[in-house]
Amino acid sequence: MKKLLPEALTVSAFAPYGEVISVDAAKRHFSINGGNTERYHDLAELVPGPDGKMIVSIFRGQPRPLPFAIEMMERHPLASQAFVPLAAQPYLVVVARPGPAPGPDDLRAFLAQPGEGVNYAPGTWHHPLLALNEICDFLVVDRSGPGHNCDETPIAPPVLLALA
Repeated sequence: MKKLLPEALTVSAFAPYGEVISVDAAKRHFSINGGNTERYHDLAELVPGPDGKMIVSIFRGQPRPLPFAIEMMERHPLASQAFVPLAAQPYLVVVARPGPAPGPDDLRAFLAQPGEGVNYAPGTWHHPLLALNEICDFLVVDRSGPGHNCDETPIAPPVLLALA
């Protein structure tokens, strides 16, 4: 089975799939509230898709034991989907570029650190939530609305996700 090792989550490495949501990824920040707060501005392009609206949810992810077999991927063709961790825990992100269903060689893995969120661009293939170490909550901003907005595809043969 092919082995997939995660790399550091950086703005440039993740750009083909969407945006990194973090203080370090901010292109612009400024003081507000009389200088008491720093605003890290416009961190992700949230796309609701046709006739959709953006909604906010909390996803509670169970930790995945590693190594873990990546057997499927999903995408949301109509809209973006952002995940911001609410716990001080790292988590894993597995993605493939938008387009035809990916194969084992198309996958890329990232190790996201506490305080780093991701926003998947519309159509980006990704694995469902991959919490590590303990149960973790994520603030999720995604689409509600008409139309089919979730495709799934198998990964065959499966790819083994491991930290080393």
